[in-house]
Amino acid sequence: MLKISKKLMYALEAVVDISYNSGVEPAQSREINHRQGIPQRYLEQVMQKLVRAGVLKGVRGPRGGYRLARERRRITVGEVARVVNEIPDSEKNNTPSSELAEKVMRPLWIEIEHGVMEQLNTITIEDLCRRAHARGIESAANTKAHFDI
Repeated sequence: MLKISKKLMYALEAVVDISYNSGVEPAQSREINHRQGIPQRYLEQVMQKLVRAGVLKGVRGPRGGYRLARERRRITVGEVARVVNEIPDSEKNNTPSSELAEKVMRPLWIEIEHGVMEQLNTITIEDLCRRAHARGIESAANTKAHFDI
């Protein structure tokens, strides 16, 4: 079974949380931390990466926080995975390997990775929000009072 990194799980939880719970106001990292239990140090790192990649928008100020940079149906799990799992070029090929590893094992893992990414590119944040709703997870956006006039 393939292992999914904690950073990726935290990033997906945070993006879905923002989409599912924030409503009109931006979601503050402490709210996400409280709802999801994501360690603050991971959360801030991941959020900044997602802002730089254009998945999230950072909103400054006392009522600031994070919101999606575009519609949740236009953000895929694959996009979040690429942002979080980005590996600098210097780290990609600096391990010596055997001929077997180079010609058989590495191509196998690349093929598997491409298949997984193709699948992740078909799943949107909207899809995950629908799953949460279908499983009866309460949205904080529905419980917040709105005082807009």
